[in-house]
Amino acid sequence: QETREKKKVLNSLMSGALAGAVAKTAVAPLDRTKIMFQVSSKRFSAKEAYRLIYRTYLNEGLWSLWRGNSATMVRVIPYAAIQFCAHEEYKQLLGSYYGFQGKALTPFPRFIAGSLAGTTAAMLTYPLDMVRARMAVTPKEMYSNIVHVFIRISREEGLKTLYRGFTPTIIGVIPYAGLSFFTYETLKKLHADHSGKLQPSPPERLLFGACAGLIGQSASYPLDVVRRRMQTAGVMGHTYSSILLTMQEIIREEGLIRGLYKGLSMNWVKGPIAVGISFTTFDLMQILLRKLQHSSNVER
Repeated sequence: QETREKKKVLNSLMSGALAGAVAKTAVAPLDRTKIMFQVSSKRFSAKEAYRLIYRTYLNEGLWSLWRGNSATMVRVIPYAAIQFCAHEEYKQLLGSYYGFQGKALTPFPRFIAGSLAGTTAAMLTYPLDMVRARMAVTPKEMYSNIVHVFIRISREEGLKTLYRGFTPTIIGVIPYAGLSFFTYETLKKLHADHSGKLQPSPPERLLFGACAGLIGQSASYPLDVVRRRMQTAGVMGHTYSSILLTMQEIIREEGLIRGLYKGLSMNWVKGPIAVGISFTTFDLMQILLRKLQHSSNVER
């Protein structure tokens, strides 16, 4: 029993790590562009986003569109591994608490499991997210690598800076992770109930994940903008001391919709793709690992 439990946790960690890495690498250029708009006062439009991507490509080369992706990988691999693994564990805990052991959870525990998983992962990997945001918005001469970012921030701005923007992150991750996991799990359950098939096909999983990403990211987007502003304040010439003051300044300078929802339309492209790939990769990896373990047990 103990060995089986350990294998299950290891499978979840491996599947989650791969899911996060594949999803984030696929949308890295869009992600970097979105962050650059979020932290500036420039107006966002699809045309401006395209111009920024094209200018970056001409001036700094193709691979510059993935600048900061190494920091993303350092963050997203442990983040996704912890989040997916924690979600499986919280589902099991809530299932035994509410008496749904082995069965699908009801809606409220389903949302709670997702929120707790996201919060656990965010708390354990936050400084890496901070470093990644800094690398995305600065020229490569400023920070040569991830370690360099950590050293410079610690020396010039203090260790506390590594946790700047932490509160809006946690407040934002509760609806984001909760609604993402809730939507995906709910759509899978509805599919099983109506189609009679135990498992959806990979394209169906991608679609369910895309819906989950769309709902989750739309619900928490203003806090994502606030978080990015607070994280990059030190290099963008701003001083943001709290969530409310940051929101007030953004609204005063840029307006409610244009400021707090800047880049959301790009997120509606990027988010569903990333979350769809992430959930699908995780599920398919879990199925593959279970099959491999089963066949090795049969051979024994």
